[in-house]
Amino acid sequence: MRAIWKGSITFGLVNVPISVFSATESHDLRLHQVHDADGGRIRYQRRCEICGEPVEWDHIDKAFDDGDRTVVITDDELSELPTEKSREIEILQFVPSDQVDPIMMAKTYYLAPASTSAKSYALLRRTLEETDRTAIVSFTLRQRTQLGALRVREDVMLLQTLLWDDEVREPDFAGVDKDVRISAKELEMSQALVENFSGDFDPSEYTDEYQAQLRTLVEAKLEQGDAVDTEETFGTDREEGEEAEVLDLMEALRRSVSAAKEKKSGSASGSGGSGSRSGSKASSSSTAKKSTSSSKEEEKKPAAKKKTAATTRKKTASKKTA
Repeated sequence: MRAIWKGSITFGLVNVPISVFSATESHDLRLHQVHDADGGRIRYQRRCEICGEPVEWDHIDKAFDDGDRTVVITDDELSELPTEKSREIEILQFVPSDQVDPIMMAKTYYLAPASTSAKSYALLRRTLEETDRTAIVSFTLRQRTQLGALRVREDVMLLQTLLWDDEVREPDFAGVDKDVRISAKELEMSQALVENFSGDFDPSEYTDEYQAQLRTLVEAKLEQGDAVDTEETFGTDREEGEEAEVLDLMEALRRSVSAAKEKKSGSASGSGGSGSRSGSKASSSSTAKKSTSSSKEEEKKPAAKKKTAATTRKKTASKKTA
């Protein structure tokens, strides 16, 4: 396996250097489109709808269309957005594991300890296991700020990206809230049927029948010689961090617990209340990070706001899309 990202998990002053690996992969056979007459590969071109000419990636910008107008956004303008470029997976909160709704889960990654973080990795993993907690984290991956859940599976920590709250749609359709009468006998029979199908879940007992049959078909056609030379038909052009300094683990834990107690007592006596929880957390985290300035650069000054140079123009009749 090859690491796709390297960084560290941080909470308080505890820093756990890790490497990130994709935990899942597709088993589907990749099929191409070809010309039925001669088997030639069908390729798609990025063509401008105004001039009709093919366009290279270097000359392609992104755009947003609101239905009446199109706003073009250049790569330079996107690079000026205040996107975090840190290599930290920041733990925001530890929550009961059953509070994380599976509908929010998306991509899953394995987190492996770096050579210098075996003990801190094992400590965090064991803590999550024994407290039955899931860590809610924030991180940046592929230039996108992500919300995630950090949990344990078979002695390995998993990072699962989560959908944002406004990305989960409400079930707005008819039939769900309809008042339906169910008799005791019907419910009893349904429960009996469930009992007959009950058992322990073993994923290895299930197979993708469609992919199995498709693979059998492909292999049969290869054996029968019903194939074309790939290089001649498709061509040969196919797509193919530094570790952070770790503080003494016990010292980092002690200082983090002390800082958390001070923050809690300050919140209780102050005027912040529950409404300023995230603000006080950010302040405390900032203070804690400053204390380790011997291994970090000076805190950068906020960048001045820059005017967006995005141009707004009327939508063409053919509607240019992003």
